[in-house]
Amino acid sequence: MQKGTMTVIGLNVLHDFGLKHADVKSQIDTWLAFVEDAQWEKPIHLKQSFPKASIRPDNRFIFDLKGNRYRLEVKINFATKIILVKRMGTHAEYSKWKL
Repeated sequence: MQKGTMTVIGLNVLHDFGLKHADVKSQIDTWLAFVEDAQWEKPIHLKQSFPKASIRPDNRFIFDLKGNRYRLEVKINFATKIILVKRMGTHAEYSKWKL
């Protein structure tokens, strides 16, 4: 499999959140660089990279960033190698999300 095959859509969500919460911006950038270079073909591969990521129905995943202070929800189509950033929030905001 080739490197760098994952395409991330919804970068504006990450950018806007990083502007409001500067303390997590470097971790967002690190996460983004990693996932764009990921070679995932199915959820188990993602879990090998991010063991603490939560798998939700419909190929949605929740990532904890900054020591569980922030949550990032994405939807991944493994066949097309597309990651859709759905939303990002504080832990308090996450607790109100309907998953």
